[in-house]
Amino acid sequence: MTVLRTVARPMLASMFVVGGINSLRHAKALAPAAQPVSDALAPLAPQLPVTPTNVVRAHGAISLLGGLALATGRFPRLAALLLAGNLVPTTVQGHKFWTESDPAARSNQQVHFFKNLSMIGGLLMSTLDPDPHKKILVRRAKDKVVEAKDTVAAQISR
Repeated sequence: MTVLRTVARPMLASMFVVGGINSLRHAKALAPAAQPVSDALAPLAPQLPVTPTNVVRAHGAISLLGGLALATGRFPRLAALLLAGNLVPTTVQGHKFWTESDPAARSNQQVHFFKNLSMIGGLLMSTLDPDPHKKILVRRAKDKVVEAKDTVAAQISR
């Protein structure tokens, strides 16, 4: 792993680790904000106990585990993709600056909305980060096709 990855991945992951711990510790206090998400998810999984508190706990667990995976370089692309997906409902539901009438509250929510949006962008960019020891999946697939083509061409030319 390069020095940049050694430093950048934990820096990007730090907010998710801290936020995940906070969500797990204070799930009941954060639950009212998750009510709309819970209401939307409940019909999709009627067999599961989809409550606002459980939604906050699941969000916290994904943030914590994804953040730790990204920080340590374990499945970093998958972790970044999961974190980006997990951050979307928080951004849309939690920072509705467009509904705020108070200018100070609107400005605060707008800052958090765009901070989250930039974090999603950083996470999506890191899903494309080629690990120096392992090529990105698309490149590995292309290499296999080229290798197979070369093998067939060598067999035909014999």
